[in-house]
Amino acid sequence: DRARVLNQYQPDIIMHLAAESHVDRSIDGPGDFIQTNIVGTFNLLEQSKVFWDGLKKNKKDTFRFHHVSTDEVYGELPHPDADPQAKLYKFNENTAYEPSSPYSASKASSDHLVRAWHRTFGLPIVITNCSNNYGPYQFPEKLIPLTISNALHKEPIPIYGSGNQIRDWLFVEDHARALCLVAMEGYIGETYNIGGDSEVE
Repeated sequence: DRARVLNQYQPDIIMHLAAESHVDRSIDGPGDFIQTNIVGTFNLLEQSKVFWDGLKKNKKDTFRFHHVSTDEVYGELPHPDADPQAKLYKFNENTAYEPSSPYSASKASSDHLVRAWHRTFGLPIVITNCSNNYGPYQFPEKLIPLTISNALHKEPIPIYGSGNQIRDWLFVEDHARALCLVAMEGYIGETYNIGGDSEVE
């Protein structure tokens, strides 16, 4: 029971990292992504609001709801073959949302819910949108471990679409440090993009 857990442990910060996060699976079965990323976020926001409403002022003033999202909500960066200026483009916190898969659309929806709970109910929130993570123990469906595993087993290496996508890669421990920094020092109501500044074709 979510309410019991919150009341028992009295957290100062709730960091919402739970998500369905694989584009291919979101295409094959979008329902799970809607339930986890949208309905799940709604449920957590509702419980967090009830918990926050019941806090004493000193605890209420320091509480944070930190929603962890993805840069895929912004869509795709242009490819240098299509636009010579493409290398100058970067996503930023003011980039318009243009999700292109059920996964990214569900995460965009959850971002909007979090902002709505802040603006409508005053829930103190911060949002982070990160680029592609990599690192130890990553689930094997993800690009880097899948490519390594297939190569080791002499199996075909998957190419997504035209193979021309540009991705920024972020080491998971760097991401974790950034999440802690934003959770502790970020400004209420703000969004922070977290990337590795290492776009690779």
